[in-house]
Amino acid sequence: MTKNYAHRGYCARYPENTMLAFRKAVEAGCDGIELDVQLTADSRIVIIHDEDLGRTTNGEGFVKDKTLVELRELDAGHGQRIPTIEEYFDFIQPLDLITNIELKNGIFPYRSMEHTLISMIRDRRLESRVILSSFNHESMRLCKSLAPEIKCGFLYDCRLIAGGVYARQHGIECLHPNYLNLTVNSLSEMHNCNIVVNTWTVNSSDAMEHMLTLGVDGIITNDPALLHRVMTL
Repeated sequence: MTKNYAHRGYCARYPENTMLAFRKAVEAGCDGIELDVQLTADSRIVIIHDEDLGRTTNGEGFVKDKTLVELRELDAGHGQRIPTIEEYFDFIQPLDLITNIELKNGIFPYRSMEHTLISMIRDRRLESRVILSSFNHESMRLCKSLAPEIKCGFLYDCRLIAGGVYARQHGIECLHPNYLNLTVNSLSEMHNCNIVVNTWTVNSSDAMEHMLTLGVDGIITNDPALLHRVMTL
């Protein structure tokens, strides 16, 4: 059955990548949550999408140049603070949900992030409830070598030829394509290679219905409440 993943939480209605958005996504009936992580100047993992603070907070500059204390002083919308991954794990631990953690390391490498994140996942015994993903495919290959037991996914925004073969060659279990680039034939090729396909970012009811008809494994959406209604019609 197709999974309903809340993109940055319930970000259609609440500030993205905040604990408020995550709580509201759970209330909306999601099966999982997608979020983004980066490293602070003092090597703490925080949940935020953009490398630059300007769009989603009242701060300026890059996440990588700020300490956790400095970042926690910022308003991420509706009085929310930028969460740490520890704060999120405390929240999700008792819930039967999957978390898709996107490593935002395509622009800045954050060289220790893979090791630190995997160690924290193992400490919480969340290995079976996490998917790691990134547009940085080398990072995913590193994660897979460090933690074979944790599912990993290649993110991409193009027409990928023989994507299933590509993922399988690198030991990667999931592919995360832009839904606009997904076709019946490409999905069939991926599924024939036993690859899980979670597609993004699907926000209209028509597009949701189309993805459900195709038979994708997961839909990543800004509006998990709408997807929940579409899935239960």
